[in-house]
Amino acid sequence: MTLRSKHAAYPLWCRPGTTDSNVFYQIFILREYACLDDVRNPALIIDCGANVGYSSAYFLSRFPEAKLIAVEPDAENAKVLDRNLRPFGDRATIVRSAVWSHAAGLVIDQGAGEGAWAIRARECLPGEPASFHGTTVGALLEESGERSISLLKMDIEGAEAVVFSRDFQGWLSRTEAIVIELHGEENRRLFASVMAEQPFAISRHSELTVCKRLP
Repeated sequence: MTLRSKHAAYPLWCRPGTTDSNVFYQIFILREYACLDDVRNPALIIDCGANVGYSSAYFLSRFPEAKLIAVEPDAENAKVLDRNLRPFGDRATIVRSAVWSHAAGLVIDQGAGEGAWAIRARECLPGEPASFHGTTVGALLEESGERSISLLKMDIEGAEAVVFSRDFQGWLSRTEAIVIELHGEENRRLFASVMAEQPFAISRHSELTVCKRLP
């Protein structure tokens, strides 16, 4: 079925009986990303953990000049993501992967998560075949051809512990704003220690941590 919102440029596909409607409600009714509406003239948005595309559609509708890279590891979510972002044409690029600190073979962790909105990836065990290969935020930025990331959204179900464990300094120095959902106290402490050395103003909006580069 499709759902409509005045905050999305097009109707969006929703799978009945899944968590899709919950995510739609959070983004378009509660407007959890409205805290970013004041981002000025973003050129490149990277949506890590794009799920079925509601956050991506919100950003693409809110910022009609921006281009967006949507990263999603789960194959079924990615099918709906493709359907929801197709109307935006070449403004939206879909990457079926998960952001990681380094290139690595990954699989979906079948023992984790709470439905389609909580898909988690993990590195392959020795001898285990990869379902897909992880990418890095830096690689996504380089492949985009842009000089910087205007807005980086992360909802990656605990993988922030991996992403911010190493080799993040290069792309972080070229990022203007971050919105991230941190999972667990350990990840909150890690992210706080990383950002303490960075020139960002940091605020909390419900479950989100928002970081905006200082002038």
